[in-house]
Amino acid sequence: MTTPDSPVLRVAGRPVGRYVTRPELPEQLSPRPYLHPVTTLAGTAVTELSPADHIHHLGVGVAVPDVEGHNFWGGRTYVRDQGPTELDNHGAQRHSSFQLRDPDGFVEELRWVAAGAELLRERRTVAATELTAAAWALDFTFSLTNVTPDPVTIGSPATNGRPGAAYGGFFWRARKEKETPDVFTTDREGEAAVHGTRADWVALAGSAWTLVFAGATDRTRRDPWFVRADEYPGVGSSLASEERLTVPAGETAVRRIVTVVADGRLTRLEAAALVRKAVSQ
Repeated sequence: MTTPDSPVLRVAGRPVGRYVTRPELPEQLSPRPYLHPVTTLAGTAVTELSPADHIHHLGVGVAVPDVEGHNFWGGRTYVRDQGPTELDNHGAQRHSSFQLRDPDGFVEELRWVAAGAELLRERRTVAATELTAAAWALDFTFSLTNVTPDPVTIGSPATNGRPGAAYGGFFWRARKEKETPDVFTTDREGEAAVHGTRADWVALAGSAWTLVFAGATDRTRRDPWFVRADEYPGVGSSLASEERLTVPAGETAVRRIVTVVADGRLTRLEAAALVRKAVSQ
C-alpha cells in the first residue's frame, strides 16, 4: 500500500520497492530516506534493513561517513590514529518534498542537516524500468549542492587513514544468505579482486538473484567500487577514495548509478547485455 511517506515503486504493475521518506530512527543511525524492501520481479528480497552486523545499513540509499566531520553514514566514526570511535556527530537527511511522483519513480528534494545547520541540499531522482520478464533496472541519481558560504568536503575512513575503507555515496545493502555471494566484473572475480577497482559494472550474485551495478556517467565511472561479500553483502560507489571530495560553495556534485535487479544467476555476458540496455534507456 502506497502512503504519502512511503511510496511504492512498481514495474509492469508489480511492486518492486518501498521508499521510506521519514523513518523513525535513533540519531546514532544517521536517519535518512531509504528503499526497502527491494525485490526481484518474482518477489525475492534483495535488500536488508538494520541487520545485526551493521544496524546502520538501511537498504538502498545515499550514506556518507564524513561531511565536514559530520557522520551521515551512522554508527561509529573512524578517527585517524584512533580507529572507530563513538562520537556525537551524526547528521540527518530530511525529506523536504516530492517534485514528481509516479508509480515507476520520483524526484525528491532533501536537506542534509547536522548540528542545527544545513550543509547540503539534494535532488534525488529514482526510476524503475522493466528490462525483461525476469529483470528490471533501478536508475538512481543524486545531486548534492553546497548551500553554505564555504567549501564543503566529503571524506571516508580511507581518506581519514583506514586503507581499503573508502565507503560513502550510493550504497546497497543486500540480503545476507547462508552462502557468500559471487562478485565479478567483465574481467575480475572475487571480493579481493574487485573491491577498490574502477569498472563499468560490478555484479553481486546470490542464491537466486543477481544485482549488477553500473556507473551511468563518465564522472560516476571514475569512482571506485566499495565491495563486501564475505563479511556481509553490499556494494557502493565511493565519493572519496584517495582524497576528500570538495564541493565549492553553490556548486553541485552529481552521481548516477543504474542497478539491474534480476531473478536467477546471470553470466558475464547476460550481465553486460542487461547493463547496456538499462543505461541506454
